[in-house]
Amino acid sequence: MYREISKFILYRDSLNGTILSELGKVFEDFDNNSATDDNLRTRIYAQVRRLLELATKYGFDNNLWHNYLTFLIITDENPFSLTYEKAGVQEGTVNGFAINDFSVFKALFNFDFSPIEHALGINCFSVLSNYRAIEKREQIYNKNVSEKVRALSARIEKATDGKVVFEVVAEFYKDFGVGMFGLNKAFRIETDEHCSTLKFRAITNMQAVYLDDLIGYEPQKKALVENTEAFVCGKAANNLLLYGDSGTGKSTSIKAIVNQYYDRGLRMIEIYKHQFGCLSKVISEIKNRNYRFIIYMDDLSFEESEIEYKYLKAIIEGGVETKPDNVLIYATSNRRHLIKETFNDRNDMSTKNDIHRSETIEEKLSLVNRFGVSIGFFKPSRPEFDAMVLALAERHPEITMDKEQIVAEAHKWEMLGGGISGRTAQQFINHLCGLAK
Repeated sequence: MYREISKFILYRDSLNGTILSELGKVFEDFDNNSATDDNLRTRIYAQVRRLLELATKYGFDNNLWHNYLTFLIITDENPFSLTYEKAGVQEGTVNGFAINDFSVFKALFNFDFSPIEHALGINCFSVLSNYRAIEKREQIYNKNVSEKVRALSARIEKATDGKVVFEVVAEFYKDFGVGMFGLNKAFRIETDEHCSTLKFRAITNMQAVYLDDLIGYEPQKKALVENTEAFVCGKAANNLLLYGDSGTGKSTSIKAIVNQYYDRGLRMIEIYKHQFGCLSKVISEIKNRNYRFIIYMDDLSFEESEIEYKYLKAIIEGGVETKPDNVLIYATSNRRHLIKETFNDRNDMSTKNDIHRSETIEEKLSLVNRFGVSIGFFKPSRPEFDAMVLALAERHPEITMDKEQIVAEAHKWEMLGGGISGRTAQQFINHLCGLAK
């Protein structure tokens, strides 16, 4: 195994400390008789445990060794993988180096573990090559990554040589990308107070919701789709603000649009207000990637004493560095103008009854004007609320009440404190599903 590993060119640097490199050291010591059998078993079992932990995290199945090698391939950001990300096969010298590396991977796919198993009296590698994972709920593992790893692993298994593996993997890079951004839909950031360090953390359990799941609000959904469609197609598009009453589907719509356009290269990065000072650094990390990024700000609003909105103003429009074409900002807010207005803001207004001539107010309201599109989401009327409840109930055959009874019970439910909204309608349906036998 270590002899094969030594032949890597493009994928070499990322192997340090991996399960593969540690096993390579074990096999080198085994061939050279430079370690005891007990030491070799202990080290093998340690890597087997790591492999099982990875398999649990990503829902690997069948041949865990093949799944693991495939996982290395699709998470390694190197000159080849980044070049072919979303671009596909092109002519170039790097192709020869890539084919070399994929020939190595193919050899590792077919690696014979039986000599060391017989010598040490173990069978763990044989078990891992025919593994049956325990059925798990989707919330426990990253289903999105799991499906892609297992599908690509099966294709590599059937490949006849390194050139075929090269073609298969290059196609995967074009369709889905590479590394963290290629495999995941949405991210949060972790940073220190001064933004000197920045890490992206994948959100692996984002709600699997689509726009069709949101009842009503057709004009709002149409505007959201049109703007996002233009963005994904590389056309001019606007930063977008979804504002209005709580519980009307603003945040759900953003999640839905990311799910809808993920396969076309759309990704989302959620940023909180206290992280706005890091916006420039976030954008610098993603501006050269072949994806379209929505920087998402949920429930955005500013109190009178808060000045974070100035960071946002500079990023959206007016900063020294131009915002790249592959980045848009989508925000939701219960406030139309994002910032709380007070009578104190109006102390310096002119005497022509135009309250928005106050310089203080104008500075604050200029933020919302930098969102090119604003879409209002408001509480439904009583008939619209009833229609939402009935439409949601139709999706659950376990609810056997007649329509009149469902509507009557929904009215009682919303009067208990939820109020009329799409969120209340969904919560009521959840309640009925919980009571169903």
